[in-house]
Amino acid sequence: MKLTLRVWRQKNADAPGAMATYEVDGISKDMSFLEMLDTLNEKLIVEGDEPVAFDHDCREGICGACSLVINGDPHGPERTTTCQLHMRTFEDGDTIDIEPWRATAFPVVRDLVVDRSAFDRIIQSGGYVSAPTGSAPEAHATPVPKADADYAFEHAECIGCGACVAACPNGSAMLFTSAKINHLNVLPQGAPERESRVLDMVSTMDAEGFGGCTLTGECATACPKGIPLPSIAAMNKEWLRATRKAGSR
Repeated sequence: MKLTLRVWRQKNADAPGAMATYEVDGISKDMSFLEMLDTLNEKLIVEGDEPVAFDHDCREGICGACSLVINGDPHGPERTTTCQLHMRTFEDGDTIDIEPWRATAFPVVRDLVVDRSAFDRIIQSGGYVSAPTGSAPEAHATPVPKADADYAFEHAECIGCGACVAACPNGSAMLFTSAKINHLNVLPQGAPERESRVLDMVSTMDAEGFGGCTLTGECATACPKGIPLPSIAAMNKEWLRATRKAGSR
């Protein structure tokens, strides 16, 4: 396959950026999208140019590091992570636009790499449980109803890639934050911090500069792990509950 790539190039957050056009040839349909970018970078290095910086780690759809907007869609045209997107999705001769996440809370570090540490700070503010250290407890020591366990697992699938923020016209992090809150709040282990968790994490999310949610649904459509949109409503109920409880004290 021969492709035309229009790639966002930017030296740092303060420097102006622009799209640069590159031609790549000999691309196999069995390559992943990141392997195609590896091929581009090998070409650029041989030609004495600066390779394109992009995030990646596991390349197995687990870590969420591979954050790219491809032809206007976070992670590309398929509902998967960028590293699991294969070039068979495209046609010979295609022009592909490749950009970083676009959100105020995700400043560009270089080229296609953005700083997603705002997510880390949201987690640090409440995404934990009070549990004694030491050996693992007996698996059946704390019974969890299957419906609650399934609900927790569904939300625990969030890998923190940020596609929900990139897809949202407001740059909202509500889907990510709701997944992390609902995952813990439904379990008995998460009960001690239930109120403080939702209040602190939502407050941190707002302080980080993410936009407000207007329930357009783009976040859930772009999520590669299928976190459902009703997760946001469940978090809002938790927040109202915690706010009323805190106000009555």
